[in-house]
Amino acid sequence: MASKILANLIVMGGGILARAFAQAYRQALANASKNGVAQETIQNTVRRASTRMTEKEARQILGVTDETPWEEIVKKYGSLFENNAKNGSFYLQSKVHRAKECLEAVHQSTNPGTPS
Repeated sequence: MASKILANLIVMGGGILARAFAQAYRQALANASKNGVAQETIQNTVRRASTRMTEKEARQILGVTDETPWEEIVKKYGSLFENNAKNGSFYLQSKVHRAKECLEAVHQSTNPGTPS
């Protein structure tokens, strides 16, 4: 008898909790829509994804300074890229490549007509 009552309480309590969570979730979505939180989150995600790497970040990734000659930057890039190709991660490899692209653009803008 007691086990039957306990089982009914558990089932009824679970149903009440499930409905309460569903209602709270719907209310949270409605509040987010009113406040524009959802739209702001989407815009921030798109904005973050479209930002370009800065020259400072690129130099930190490759471990070079402002005075480092272009040939040394290319050597650093080559070794870091190959190391990450063998036993690194694709993410790091892509960061190294983007860093070289960024510094290459800076190099070409400061030294027009020089081969990269």
